[in-house]
Formats: sequence, C-alpha cells, structure tokens
Amino acid sequence: MNKKRKGISPELEASIAKLLREVMADRTATLTDRMKVIDRSLKLEAIRLKADTEDWGAAFAEDEDD
Repeated sequence: MNKKRKGISPELEASIAKLLREVMADRTATLTDRMKVIDRSLKLEAIRLKADTEDWGAAFAEDEDD
C-alpha cells in the first residue's frame, strides 16, 4: 500500500522559490504581485515550521474531560 509522504512537497517549494525569484526580478511587476508572492513564501515557511515541530497538534488527541 502506498503511504502518503509527510512534509512539504519539494516540487512545491521549488515552484514557489522560482516564482519569487522571477517576480522580484521583473521590473514591471506591481507591488500587489510582489506582495502576493511574498505572502505565499511566508505561508510556506510557517507551514514548514509547524511540520518540523513533533508535538504540534498533539493536544487535539487529548481528552479535555479529565
């Protein structure tokens, strides 16, 4: 049986990094375009930090009635 890979897809990381480089190098890109790409990069980094934390989300499995 095929298990789902944990973590962030390397293809997604590479794609966002490439997009960031291209938009920042484009002199005709608007501030809105640049900020959208920066926002995507920051969200990816936040997800990466959460994924690296072993106990993140572990409290959801605990019973609060104890």
